[in-house]
Amino acid sequence: MEDAHIHLLAVPDDTQAAFFAVYDGHGGAKVSQYAGIHLHKLIATNAHYAEGNIEEAIKQGFLALDEKMRNDDEMRDDMSGTTAVVVLIKNKKIYCGNVGDSRAVACVSGAAYPLSFDHKPANENEARRIVAAGGWVEFNRVNGNLALSRALGDFAFKKNDHKSPEEQIVTACPDVTVCDLTYNHEFIILACDGIWDVMSNQEVVEFCRDRLAAGCEPEAVCEELLTRCLAPDCQMGGLGCDNMTAVLVCLLQEDTPEAYIARCSRKPVESAAGDATSVDSETYITPQPSPVAVEPNEELLAPQQDSVSKLNIAVTSEQEFADNDTLYSSLDKTKSTDENSVS
Repeated sequence: MEDAHIHLLAVPDDTQAAFFAVYDGHGGAKVSQYAGIHLHKLIATNAHYAEGNIEEAIKQGFLALDEKMRNDDEMRDDMSGTTAVVVLIKNKKIYCGNVGDSRAVACVSGAAYPLSFDHKPANENEARRIVAAGGWVEFNRVNGNLALSRALGDFAFKKNDHKSPEEQIVTACPDVTVCDLTYNHEFIILACDGIWDVMSNQEVVEFCRDRLAAGCEPEAVCEELLTRCLAPDCQMGGLGCDNMTAVLVCLLQEDTPEAYIARCSRKPVESAAGDATSVDSETYITPQPSPVAVEPNEELLAPQQDSVSKLNIAVTSEQEFADNDTLYSSLDKTKSTDENSVS
């Protein structure tokens, strides 16, 4: 299992912030696990964070993590890499940083609003940077190999001494988005590409919302979502045959559980065509484009951790975070297709 994920309902040294992340590793688990332990700390301790410039702190935190691994004797020669999609909630703002193709999507009154955007080599701006750094795109892959154009780790693609970290063939520089947190925000789902390859943003939002409105526990919703996306037979490969990780963040916002269920039961927002839908991202989030076109007692959740422990962590942390005017319930589920494919 190469994925890692984390939920912190209170960031270390900042009880007014919450942090959630999914790391979809490839080529091994070392980079994804390393990111799960260190990235939130590097963001929260960055000088820009204390100044209130959270967007820049996220960007610098990503780059600092990559540099930290490069200078680590046990990490610099590792060939693995990872996507990273992180959500930090603070002062009624939702900040999202992303490299790769894991994705974060918010449900706002039943409509899907993207918080992140996939980094693929075929994207024009990404391809321009790849070529300028000495690489190429073949079969929609970097140098015919990597299906991502941005990632943590993957140091084999970061060896151009004449280019800055932001300008490498594969960069760890994230795109960062920010939006206001409103009462209409019902939940956020963070998940690796195995989910989004099978279901659209709106389909995932509707799937989760219907079950939350019916009173299902967030953990059960994640379980059903992954079961829905897993292929019944993975011997031939293809969609639904990847390891999958999802984190569901329910934004209670001082509601009782009953009031939250009622909020998720309201009629979805309708588009001009009369359908519940997502809208153009520019009307919702303000992108902050990059220059290119846990310790054991912190909740770094290993795949084998049982669901009861995760439920207790979430409930306890939720009560401890009650002073921040907004209550968060974060429950997640990880499945490996090798062990949990449904028949």
